[in-house]
Order: sequence, then C-alpha cells, then structure tokens
Amino acid sequence: MKIFVVVPAYNEEKTIAKVMEDLFEMGYEIIVVDDGSSDDTYNIVSRIIKEKKHGLLCRHLLNRGLGAALRTGIEAALIKDPDVIVTFDADGQHDPQDILSVSRPIINGDSDVVIGERNFKQMPSSKKFGNEVMNFITMIFYGIKVKDSQSGLRAFNRKAAETIIINARDYGVSSEIIGEVKRHNLKLVEIPIKTIYTDYSMTKGTNTSEGLKILAKLIMNILK
Repeated sequence: MKIFVVVPAYNEEKTIAKVMEDLFEMGYEIIVVDDGSSDDTYNIVSRIIKEKKHGLLCRHLLNRGLGAALRTGIEAALIKDPDVIVTFDADGQHDPQDILSVSRPIINGDSDVVIGERNFKQMPSSKKFGNEVMNFITMIFYGIKVKDSQSGLRAFNRKAAETIIINARDYGVSSEIIGEVKRHNLKLVEIPIKTIYTDYSMTKGTNTSEGLKILAKLIMNILK
C-alpha cells in the first residue's frame, strides 16, 4: 500500500527537520507544504529533500492558512496515485508510529476516513477546553459527533481524498472535513493515538481563542 504523508508547515524551523527524518526513517512518502513561512522552514525542507533525493516540497509564497496547505498537499498526493493519504503536523506533537494505526482501517477496507483521537485526560487544560468547544461546534454546525474533531493526524482513502472539498483556510478546516464526511456519506472511525506535548507544540493548534474565531465565522456564514 502506498501511504503518502502530507505535512503542512508554517514557521516550523525548530521541529520540521526531526519530523521529516523520523518519517523518512519509517519509509513513508512525504509531501511538505511550506505555507509562506518567514523563517528558515523552506530552506531546511529543501535541503533535506535534496540530501535524501526523496520527497516533495510545495510552497505557498504567502501564508494562506492550514486549510489551504492541506488542500495543496492532498491535491499533490493524489497525483502520485496513493492508497492512503495521511495528514501529519509539523510541530512534533505526533508519533510517526501512529501513522500505521490510523491507516490500518483504510488498508483493511473498514473506513474511508480515520481520525487520530488524542487522550483528552492527558491534554493540558488550556488545550482541552478549546478542543472541547470545537467538538461541540462541529456537532452543532455539521451534525456529526466525534471525540476529537481537531486532531491533525488523519487518514483518507483515495475516494475520500478526491471527494472532500476544502474551502476553509484556517483551523476551521478540521471541522469542515468532518462535515464533508457526513455530506458524502463516508465512513469515519477514530483511533486512539499518542500525543507529545512540549512547550513548543503547546503554542500550536486550536485553543479557546481560535475556537471562538471559528464559531464567529460559521455564524457569519449562516447569516449571509
């Protein structure tokens, strides 16, 4: 099975090299999307790909947001004729060992989309509340209840990757993907994963402030 790992990266010069090295070591095909970084992310990724003579680097000249980066990466992966496409954060919070875990239900033909479910009991309180808010927002606006709507570690089969339409540019993309799963009657399962919390990774991802911004955008879209 051909598993392609899409890594959206915005100003991740501190962690991107190790993330890539770990993924290469496990033999995965990697597509990094540099989303208009202003630090050394692009140069680091470019150097590693040249050294390894493997992998693909896509670049947004301007920062367009997580949703746009995922869309670019998934579209690039589809050209490579994948069996599974996995999205993987660049901040070092995911364990590469979990890629096979989230891919297995797709490999076995049991699911179209898999979400890596983080352990909320182990999640720092500042992160836990924001993610619980987004789970609630996802259920209210998209009509589907999941345990971890904002997880960055996901897997898609080819059918799902081709079907799901990503319009959101910000962190709202995570909830949008789940809405697309329901709209297209795709089969979704959640698989427990390990999450690595560091001072650095704690500054990334969904928090209460981001959740409220996404909620405001969803309400504005309804009122239009």
